[in-house]
Amino acid sequence: MLKRFSELNERSARRGADVLLEILSSEGVEYIFGNPGTTELPLIDALLRKPDLKYILALQEASAVAMADGYAQAARRPAFLNLHTAGGLGHGMGNLLNASVSQTPMVVTAGQQDSRHTVSDPLLFGDLVRIAEPAVKWAREVATVDQLPVLVRRAFHDASAAPAGPVFLSLPMDVMEEMSTVGIEGRSHIDRNAVAGSLPQLAQHLAAVEPGRLAIIAGDEVHTSEAAEEVAAAAEALGAPVYGSSWPSHIPFPTSHPLWAGNFPTVARGMAEILSRYDAIFALGGKSLITILYTEGSAVPPGCDVFQLSADVRDLGRTYVTKLSVVGEIKASLKALLPHLSEATKSNRGAYATLLQKAQEERAAQRRSLSEMADAEMNRTLTTPLVAAREAVRAIGPDVAIVDEAVATSGHVRKFLNSQSPNQYSFIRGGGLGWGMPAAVGCSLGLGRAPVVCLVGDGAAMYSPQALWTAAHEKLPVTFVVMNNREYNVLKNFMRTQADYVAAKTNRFIAMDIQQPEIDYLSLARAMGARATGGTSSRYRAGNRGRNRERQHESG
Repeated sequence: MLKRFSELNERSARRGADVLLEILSSEGVEYIFGNPGTTELPLIDALLRKPDLKYILALQEASAVAMADGYAQAARRPAFLNLHTAGGLGHGMGNLLNASVSQTPMVVTAGQQDSRHTVSDPLLFGDLVRIAEPAVKWAREVATVDQLPVLVRRAFHDASAAPAGPVFLSLPMDVMEEMSTVGIEGRSHIDRNAVAGSLPQLAQHLAAVEPGRLAIIAGDEVHTSEAAEEVAAAAEALGAPVYGSSWPSHIPFPTSHPLWAGNFPTVARGMAEILSRYDAIFALGGKSLITILYTEGSAVPPGCDVFQLSADVRDLGRTYVTKLSVVGEIKASLKALLPHLSEATKSNRGAYATLLQKAQEERAAQRRSLSEMADAEMNRTLTTPLVAAREAVRAIGPDVAIVDEAVATSGHVRKFLNSQSPNQYSFIRGGGLGWGMPAAVGCSLGLGRAPVVCLVGDGAAMYSPQALWTAAHEKLPVTFVVMNNREYNVLKNFMRTQADYVAAKTNRFIAMDIQQPEIDYLSLARAMGARATGGTSSRYRAGNRGRNRERQHESG
């Protein structure tokens, strides 16, 4: 009997890398994003025994991180990422910080040197936990193979728990090669759809606001919660316009809806100017009023009451005093709130219906005016950002996913969007360049290899052009559109607004032109295996109302 038990143990023993892959399969992982090195070779070898898990090869770690980020956001599930020791983790830190700001659920791992010789300071060794800590929810090194089931399960759980975000595990080579009979147990099923309290009181507060004097803010948490339908129902019940975040990760509301009012500006003064039209705001999700440059005063003007609903208790009352804020999952809580709203607002339904009709008329007028402005700029010698945005959106249509990192045109692009989908548009929430191109690759994978268009500035395109190779290698239907103005246009425009700057007086700028030599994006794309099309100029050239323009900026 003892011999048979020993034989059974011997047969069931497997390497740590195989244990890890078993856990990943049980967690429903489809892809491992990464760029391998020596410390990752036990995991890479184990993948030959696990064909149901596909390795997505990025040619640089920053691209691998953003691919995982784009995948997680599109698939609405944690992505699994494997980096290479201290150097690879360092390469990925910029996009890891982007993921942290965007609250993207990711299980980030990195291979570590064999722990038996770390005392001798071997090549590639570094304190991975300390390096990762500023950009993740928590970081830990796995000490033995038997710890893998608990720590990996914990990582997937904590990455998804509000506030979502990346977590980090260091994987020493000896742990990945250690033999063990440890069981992986089963996957935990956790219902996070907690319904907020005080919803009857919240409904009474919102209904008490004079019709037309309440605004709703649909933050990124609405996208995570898939709550666009419930937000639209609440907005219609209150006759309230719906604004997007000032610096969004998504537009989580149908841009064709008459109550969609666009995104807030990125300075407090501009936000306060808009909010001065209202007596109260109802903010769904946190961190929606993000400022970039300082202006005097608060984004929320005096006399404007704040109401909030978020799954993240840390965001409630964090910056602005709230009259009532409630903690709960947005979709589930709004579903529970709507019957209370219906009862509380029944005396004002006529006024709300009038507001909805007025919003529809104003929205149509705004779209006509915007199109007329673009028409007026069509025959200029150089195509303007407004025209570039209009033509890009018109070509893309309302159904194809857009990943945007072209800051010079992004504000215009959002204004032209006209889609029934609350999932069409994604943006670089973290602000660190080099996210867009690889994120588009991950987005396509997260949507089941669906078509994606990536709009990227020419400067941003140089941070992670390696994504072109992965898109070509995986045969993904991703189109990369490089908005090529040969300069850091956003920085120049800011400097021009500063009357005391030498640059504003002389129109001369240091380190803001990308020319002499110009970058040949078409050749770059072809070198990476992507098809490319365009004209001979590195700037747009206008012609025949834009239908025959030469476009150097397109490659895909």
